[in-house]
Amino acid sequence: MSASTPSPGTTGRRADRGAFAGRVAFIFAAIGSAVGLGNIWRFPAVAYENGGGAFILPYLVALLTAGIPLLFLDYAIGHRWRGSAPAAWRRFTRWTEFIGWWQVLIATIIAVYYALIIAWATNYTVFSVDQRWGDDPAGFFGEYTQALGGPDVVISFDIVPAVMISMVLVWLAVIAVMCLGVHGGIGRSAIVFIPLLIAMFLILVVRALFLPGAVDGLDAFFRPNWAALLDPGVWVAAYGQIFFSLSVAFGIMLTYASYLKKKTDLTGSGLVVGLANSSFEILCGIGVFSALGFMAQAQGVPIGEVVTDGVGLAFIAFPAIITEAPAGAVIGVLFFGSLVLAGFTSLISIVEVVIAAIQDKFGLARIPATLGVCLPLAIVSVALFSTTMGLPLLDVLDKWVNEYGIVAAALVSTIVVTYIVRGLPTLRDHLNHQGTFPVGRIWMIALAVIAPIVLGISLISSTLTLLTAEGTYEDYPGWFVLVFGWLMAIALVVIAIGLSLLPWPAGSNLHKADSEGDEIAPEALAGQGLGGDVATPHELRSTPAR
Repeated sequence: MSASTPSPGTTGRRADRGAFAGRVAFIFAAIGSAVGLGNIWRFPAVAYENGGGAFILPYLVALLTAGIPLLFLDYAIGHRWRGSAPAAWRRFTRWTEFIGWWQVLIATIIAVYYALIIAWATNYTVFSVDQRWGDDPAGFFGEYTQALGGPDVVISFDIVPAVMISMVLVWLAVIAVMCLGVHGGIGRSAIVFIPLLIAMFLILVVRALFLPGAVDGLDAFFRPNWAALLDPGVWVAAYGQIFFSLSVAFGIMLTYASYLKKKTDLTGSGLVVGLANSSFEILCGIGVFSALGFMAQAQGVPIGEVVTDGVGLAFIAFPAIITEAPAGAVIGVLFFGSLVLAGFTSLISIVEVVIAAIQDKFGLARIPATLGVCLPLAIVSVALFSTTMGLPLLDVLDKWVNEYGIVAAALVSTIVVTYIVRGLPTLRDHLNHQGTFPVGRIWMIALAVIAPIVLGISLISSTLTLLTAEGTYEDYPGWFVLVFGWLMAIALVVIAIGLSLLPWPAGSNLHKADSEGDEIAPEALAGQGLGGDVATPHELRSTPAR
């Protein structure tokens, strides 16, 4: 059978999934997914707390030995089996479909709370103009969110109007982009937003560098503590940062790669995305610590007393900086505008994981699939997170979906691919067919040894920290942490297994030819590569194994 001829039963039945028009759109979309809120508000503090300038060494080692190898793994599975996470994993090997649904459910949880942070950033972009928080940013944030805290947390549906309106606008924007399709919506928006984000943040960094005290901030950020390199926790932190910031192992890069043309340089594209993401993180460290250096000097305190991350950095520390800084309104608009753009491009990629899965499962066209996914997500998101319990609910879900969702899914997927299915040789040859950066034994060792060890240590360390801590996480009620933390994480796995056991409807995309009418690759060959001197990946797919 010719590799370009659909297999029996698929003639005239091709999946209408959409595709990126070219590699450039894919690279911008992938960078847009990787460059998110964590780059801006997580990396600087993690680097500072783990050796400063010395942290760059384990960070780069983690990028090269785990981040980029896992990125290549996602690309290979998505591009070779031409489907959403559940479809691609099922085609990889039938019983591994549950991993794909696990990734879809992780993306669903993240999507519903991620919109809240973007809504806050949107409002704070406006607040920056007149510095509405006054002299008490912490008090203003509490008043603005009306968030319950600590042991006072209860199930509450008391709506906060200002937050609700912004969340509705965020979801309307998401729906509009997603309805335009893979290239028309995701690709084109990334081509516009990512250069705009970089330009805005560069202007912010340049402005921050000229603030009084900026040099002290940069010194604190880059001053190397070489002794920290002997601390295993520093290396675990470096790998953790890479896992969380590259958008690997929860379906995004796999899904995006499935929209690429067959003759695409996967490894070259992966290197561009990985290095671009890390470059932006270092740029964020320069900008954030220049501003924190100014804040420390203005308050007359050591810089260590003003270093924070996450919500505290974005919505409390930075407003304080904006209040004190010359031309603070400009800094505020640039900073919060950057958060909006970084968060929005990431949210688009997260939602696409869910849309692609539903589209493949039921064989839907783009707009019905988008509305069928986004409208329920938007309703749940607004109903739960525009309330006074929105912040604590976000906090717990984010903690557990990261620690026991993304990390655990990455660990399971690497073990399954490497040791159970033994599919690495198949994926290696697929990557090398068009890749300008050849992968081989080092790539396979990174996935078979380094990634599982580090992911396993991270999972065990997080579990011990949570179980041995005095009191509950952030002093939230025990039942709240149990339901929205532990039980949520367990439920994702159970539901994923259940979904993988459900039959695919006759009209699904599973048994159709791909969007170009070509047959889908057969299952991975256990422990074997692919042979043949062929012109396209599809011919490679039908060539007998060595």
